[in-house]
Amino acid sequence: MSLDPPTYLNSLQNNIRARPIPWEGAVRAGTITDNDLKTIKAVDKVRKEQRRQTVEDDLDSYQSLILGGNKGKSVLESAAKRADVVQYMLVLTGDLLNDCPSLSSKLLEHPDPYKPILPYLSHSTNPEDPIPLLASSILTILAANAQTRNPKSTPQTDDALSKLYIYLASLTKSQDSGLKDIAVQQYSSLLRTKKARELFWSRRENTVTPLADVLREAAGAGKDTDSTLWSGANSIRSATEGLGGGVGLQLLYHVLLTLWQLSFEASLVGRGLQRDQEILPLYTHLLRLSPKEKTTRLLLSTLLNLLSASGNKNSLLPAAVTARLPAVLANLKSRHLTDPDLLEDLSSLSEMLEEYMSSQTTFDEYAAELHTGKLRWSPPHRDATFWRENARRILDDDGGALPKQLAEIMSKEWADDKIMLAIACNDVGWLVKEAPEKRGQLEKLGIKGRVMELMQDKDEAVRFESLRAVGEWLRYSFTN
Repeated sequence: MSLDPPTYLNSLQNNIRARPIPWEGAVRAGTITDNDLKTIKAVDKVRKEQRRQTVEDDLDSYQSLILGGNKGKSVLESAAKRADVVQYMLVLTGDLLNDCPSLSSKLLEHPDPYKPILPYLSHSTNPEDPIPLLASSILTILAANAQTRNPKSTPQTDDALSKLYIYLASLTKSQDSGLKDIAVQQYSSLLRTKKARELFWSRRENTVTPLADVLREAAGAGKDTDSTLWSGANSIRSATEGLGGGVGLQLLYHVLLTLWQLSFEASLVGRGLQRDQEILPLYTHLLRLSPKEKTTRLLLSTLLNLLSASGNKNSLLPAAVTARLPAVLANLKSRHLTDPDLLEDLSSLSEMLEEYMSSQTTFDEYAAELHTGKLRWSPPHRDATFWRENARRILDDDGGALPKQLAEIMSKEWADDKIMLAIACNDVGWLVKEAPEKRGQLEKLGIKGRVMELMQDKDEAVRFESLRAVGEWLRYSFTN
């Protein structure tokens, strides 16, 4: 699936190309000069090959026309009050850049190649205003080519990227999937260097979060119900239902492509993606739904990048196991998949997780689950032998870090996923039963008071488990 120009943008550009512009009147009004008009007409409404040759024969004049220079202002600056001329020139500039690649290099030789165009990103707050949309298209071409020419960042390109990210982020928050797709495709074109990806990540609340929201829509999980991804609750769309939220395959692919590019900075972004977006359970579930091998390949490759980074292994591998990624990978292996890159990544991921799990004890698995901040009814929770052998270790290990994590989980309301509180109360009951002398440690963390509060919870499972936990407390209180 290639990054074809978005239909909406193509339609807009074609509409503007077809409009008649009163060029002579613009000259009489002083909006453009005679020389500007001559330069424009030499490439306007002519065949592509003729246009390319004309521009290549006079690169200096076209650099001056678009960006300004010794011969005068940029036509984009002099015509700023004429929306029709600005729109037409933005479309024509895009055509010239696409038809004549050498023009992009010439423009980037200008002392300030982005200056005449950048102000148009804030021309209007209306996301459907064509001028910011057209300006972003040109700036994306220039900024992408600037990174290709010189991977080392420059202040001018960094500033252009930052302003582009702000504008494109506003499109990703639109209800229009066409505008979202334009933004995501431009993101993908821009994330070519480490610095570009770092700048993108630095604005993650506005850049990354809307993309993760698209993926949650596709998975059938809203931001406020992410925890259900961990427990496999019925509110999450099943593989037989396919993609949800009206998310089209093209938009899904482009979002996955952009996040895959970001994952090349895995050491920088990995833990933040898991903390803020719950990327591992989200991607694990999307693997179940993935409609094409190309989307599956992007999902697997992104996961491999994130989990392979040395700084991420201790935190992300346990989260991957808790999200049941190994079981999903085993299921994928049973499918008839043909993409060689996909199969290679699938094998590498499976081996990595198998090696990790083979080195983990049941205690390690339980501790890893607690550290994710999400609980599910995994085997240790109801295993009497596990609690008999590990209750005191859980309470003492790492200065009591695990009961503190349990207290933090219990402090939340979990309005959309009460099972978290039920499991936590179950664990408290076992800890009190097997290590009654440590009750004071739990009470200091506020766990006893919280368990007693939960006896009044509306959820039946929470009431049952909290009552059982309080019963253990009372049993030892009477005994002592």
